[in-house]
Amino acid sequence: MGKNKEILIGFIVGIIANTFGTLLYILIFSDLGIVDTFNAAVSQGHIGSLLALGAILNLIAFFGFLRIKRDLRARGVMLATLVTALIILLYKVMS
Repeated sequence: MGKNKEILIGFIVGIIANTFGTLLYILIFSDLGIVDTFNAAVSQGHIGSLLALGAILNLIAFFGFLRIKRDLRARGVMLATLVTALIILLYKVMS
């Protein structure tokens, strides 16, 4: 497989892991539904924290890819994590 394709696969896995981690956090620790929790986080200015907690699952994907010697996919997961961090930063600066 090509280098760019491997990185893209890792990036997609990182985005999916982040989304799944955020939803999992909401389901476990919130008394509200997913949409209500997300809306409350936006209105209270905590959406960055919610996304950052969701990114914890990227650690599992990252080290999992390193363990099975898929370094380019791990690089893609790292890029997805950096994109998430930049989105959080932009959100904090804009609000």
